[in-house]
Amino acid sequence: VRIDGVVHDLNRVQSLSKNKKHNIEVVVDRLVLKSDRSFRQRLTDSVETGLKIGNRQIIVHVIDREDIVMSEERSCCGFAFPKLDPPLFSFNSPQGMCPECNGLGTVVAMDADKIIADKTLSIREGAVIPWAKRFSGNGGDEESWSGEKFAAMQDQWGIDFDKPWHKLPAKHRQLILKGSKTKELEVKWRGQRSQGSWTIGFEGLLNELMRRYKNTKSEYMKTWYQKFMSTSKCKRCDGRRLKAEVLGVKVNGKSINDITELTIEQALTFVKGLKLDGNGKLIAGELVKEIRSRLSFLNNVGLAYLTLDRPGPTLSGGEAQRIRLASQIGSELTGVLYILDEPSIGLHQRDNQKLLNTLKHLRDIGNTLLVVEHDQETIEAADWVIDMGPGAGHLGGQVVAAGTSKQLAKQKKSLTGQYLSGKLSIPQTQFERLKTRQPYIIVEGAQENNLQNVTARFPVAAFTCVTGVSGAGKSTLINQILYPALAKHLHQSEVSVGQHRQIKGLHHIDKVINIDQKPIGRTPRSNPATYTKVFDLIRDFFAFLPESRSRGYQKGRFSFNVKGGRCEECQGDGSIKVEMHFLADVYVPCETCQGQRFNESTLGILYKGHSIADILNLSVGEAVALFEKHVKIKRILTTLMDVGLSYVKLGQSATTLSGGEAQRVKLARELAKKETGRTLYFLDEPTTGLHFDDVKKLLSVLHRLVDAGNTVVVIEHHLDVIKTADWVIDLGPEGGHLGGRIVAEGPVAQIVGNRHSQTGKYLAEVITAC
Repeated sequence: VRIDGVVHDLNRVQSLSKNKKHNIEVVVDRLVLKSDRSFRQRLTDSVETGLKIGNRQIIVHVIDREDIVMSEERSCCGFAFPKLDPPLFSFNSPQGMCPECNGLGTVVAMDADKIIADKTLSIREGAVIPWAKRFSGNGGDEESWSGEKFAAMQDQWGIDFDKPWHKLPAKHRQLILKGSKTKELEVKWRGQRSQGSWTIGFEGLLNELMRRYKNTKSEYMKTWYQKFMSTSKCKRCDGRRLKAEVLGVKVNGKSINDITELTIEQALTFVKGLKLDGNGKLIAGELVKEIRSRLSFLNNVGLAYLTLDRPGPTLSGGEAQRIRLASQIGSELTGVLYILDEPSIGLHQRDNQKLLNTLKHLRDIGNTLLVVEHDQETIEAADWVIDMGPGAGHLGGQVVAAGTSKQLAKQKKSLTGQYLSGKLSIPQTQFERLKTRQPYIIVEGAQENNLQNVTARFPVAAFTCVTGVSGAGKSTLINQILYPALAKHLHQSEVSVGQHRQIKGLHHIDKVINIDQKPIGRTPRSNPATYTKVFDLIRDFFAFLPESRSRGYQKGRFSFNVKGGRCEECQGDGSIKVEMHFLADVYVPCETCQGQRFNESTLGILYKGHSIADILNLSVGEAVALFEKHVKIKRILTTLMDVGLSYVKLGQSATTLSGGEAQRVKLARELAKKETGRTLYFLDEPTTGLHFDDVKKLLSVLHRLVDAGNTVVVIEHHLDVIKTADWVIDLGPEGGHLGGRIVAEGPVAQIVGNRHSQTGKYLAEVITAC
């Protein structure tokens, strides 16, 4: 045996001391390495004996070296590992997910910065928001108890309630927020009928609010507590989502988390560098080949900058579509019809050719591709083009031309063909708005995500385009830093602002509006008419009609949201939801109103033969003609026409509008307002889903906003938009960790002349063509 590291003959072991614990190990065999068969047999027998005595563990001792502990199971030195099955490496599986955050990587907890919003105030002045009302004197009996508790905190702990929060000692701030397991408070209380003294513990405000949030059954109180909560990284897994034992499995020194944190380009390099031999090559050879194939495709379609663990909701529509396409490429199927809707969304011109090459590869291996697209390069690369029109909505729905792109360019009836041939184009108008002493909004030291200490200037009362390859940091600079900072400064918004040093020139702006592509409403009740407020004016007009006045109908009669004029069977929805237990819910037209939303009496009020339901069923173009002599109504409808939405129906459900359409409805609403000037408008790729002619209309609208004294900042890849800008900020030079810097900044002429700018290179070709 080996006792406490010393080998003894079992027969000569003396009695052991009872005053301390001893480490006793059985010596099964002693061997000198040989290569013969008898040695291998003896070694095998000894190992089996050792595993039996040692509960499936053995220790191998080599002279002058450290002991090696070996186990028959996946456990050793106090650690146990489960069987290495694929679900173990998934944060969506109970086998692999971190038990603390359930595989999310984040936990929702009370946020001290939200509880103490203004650190320059004292507690008595309301620094601690949940306690603010208790110092207002309106707390009743609870105020009395709270007052005694606060008095005890001052007397026994020495906390100064009149000192600004940021000047309180750190230990006092810690006590208030996190409490103490050792310190208690003796609170004396005197009421009208009783008095006494209680010793209580103090769990801390963070713990108290979280406990109350979990225990309350009031939705109002839950909402109130949520104001003080934020999402933070899980401390147990450090945001990695997986159990520690899963991350202990390494391939070439990297855990699965280390690999998913790589960009697609870095992951491809890693996989290509894997050197497999023997059984490893036999087992993983085909698997590595498949991984390499998919990563190569993602790299080739301009997604090299994306990390493998990038959250799905943060992907643009074009990025998500190209990722789905990657799964198809890897399968190498043939005889498949692929349908893609604007795959070039969010793609820089440099990467467009990579996407086209991939689509051609799918075609060449025996597949058919049908692509809905407005991008000129994609149209010209197609084998066959079908041009729909001639207009939009009720003015369209016909095949105007079909053939190759060259044949299309010769078709006079084809609006697309006119732009392809160059007979129609978007002019490069030089507005010369920049002055000698031009005022700027300046973002200094932007370092959020991949931005590398960027300082960017945005001229006031000018049209600025933020450009660059995909993943260069455009959205981070605008949507995570500049817009949130302005919203917080001007409108007291509670949005979080990305990391930056400071922003100068905020006094030049008095209003900020982000015209994004989010839906204008989440329910079928929302529509362009209600969102732009034109329906309010139409309802006023219907209430003013002689027939309405004789019946005593007010404005509310013509609303499908309130009782009176709406159909009560469907409550103004126009359809009835039939709930299905095992299938998706089904919506059927209301049998009472036949989908018209209003009751028969309301539908009896007509204007030029149109009921209020008929009005909602008109396209914007038709409505303009109907309300030609009604100035206020026509003004709002005309703005919808100006942004290229003449085909959209006034009552079209918000849920059926595309992102680009929703964005233009929002833009029309802003244009319809009279108060313009000193407003900063943000738009993220407003040309999404727009034809050449619609881009021309959109540019006219945006420049109209600037001419009124407003500032417009647009994130865009469309060269026809960029060439009309007063100022361009080009980020790059690449995406991801290789981007995040300003490559070029200034008027269009300076961008074109910059040899380091990818955007400038393609912009030069467009300007030369003009």
